[in-house]
Amino acid sequence: MKIKVQKVNKDVKLPKYQHKGEDCGLDLHSAESTVISPGEYKIVKTGIKIAVPPGYGAFIYPRSGLALKHGITVLNADGVIDPGYRGEIGIILINHGKKDFKINFNDRIAQLIIHHTFDIDWEEVDNLSSTNRGRGGFGHTGHKN
Repeated sequence: MKIKVQKVNKDVKLPKYQHKGEDCGLDLHSAESTVISPGEYKIVKTGIKIAVPPGYGAFIYPRSGLALKHGITVLNADGVIDPGYRGEIGIILINHGKKDFKINFNDRIAQLIIHHTFDIDWEEVDNLSSTNRGRGGFGHTGHKN
C-alpha cells in the first residue's frame, strides 16, 4: 500500500518499520526536542502530514519500550487519523513515570498502524439476537455469580 506523505520539517525521519515484514507498526519520530515532567502531557509534533486513503484509518499506538522503561504512553491511545485529515500529525504523550523524560529531535515516540475501516449504516431493530454471553461485561467472564 502506498500512502502519500509530506514533510513539514525536511530534517525529520519518515515513519519506518524497524523490521520490515515482521512489524505491524511504523515508528513515528519527534520533530522537536522537549521534556515531559512526571504527570505532565504534551503534544509532540512529528513533522509529517499523510493522506490516508478512504476506507482506511491511521491509528497511533504507544511504544512498549517507552511505556516499560519510562512510563511514557500515548494519552489518547489509540489516536485516530481520519482519511479526511491533512494536518501535521501530533502525538499526545503523557509521563506516568517518576522522572523527567527528554525527547530529542528524531526520537521514536509512537507507532502508526493502518487499519481497514468500514462505513456503517445502522439498522434499527426492536431486539437483538441472543448469545451465551448476553449482557455480561466488564470482567464477568469466568466468574460465578
